[in-house]
Amino acid sequence: TGPAHERFVDLVVCGAHLDGMALNWQLTERGAVKQSHTETSADYRLYAMNDGRPALIRDPRQGAGIEVEVWRIDKTEFGSFVADIPPPLGIGKVRIADGSEVCGFICEPWGVTGAEEITALGGWRTYLARSGQA
Repeated sequence: TGPAHERFVDLVVCGAHLDGMALNWQLTERGAVKQSHTETSADYRLYAMNDGRPALIRDPRQGAGIEVEVWRIDKTEFGSFVADIPPPLGIGKVRIADGSEVCGFICEPWGVTGAEEITALGGWRTYLARSGQA
C-alpha cells in the first residue's frame, strides 16, 4: 500500500454490477476499474431476492465460495455510489478466497425472507443463465 492505494477503495460485487451486467455502468461511469475475478471464502450463501436482486450473506456454519469481482473505485466517487444502494443491501466487509476482507455488497438477513437460495449455483451469472435471463 502507498499513497496511490490510499486514494482508492476495492469493492466486491456479486450481481448486477459484475462486468457486462445491467448496473455495471454505475461503476464505470465513476472511473472504477476491475481488478480481479475471484470468489468469496467458502462461508457465504447467495440468494435471489423476490425483487430480482442477488443477496450475499455470510454464514460460518454453511456456505460456499461465490463468484465475485473486485473493482477499484476512487474514494471521492465511493460515497455517491454507496448512497444509491437501496435496502436491504449495503456495503460491509466480504472475505474473499485469498483471506483478505474487502468492502463489498452484503444483505441484511431480513432481505432473504422468502428468497430462493442459489448458493449451489456458485454465482449470479449461472443463476441468470439457468433462469433464462442471461
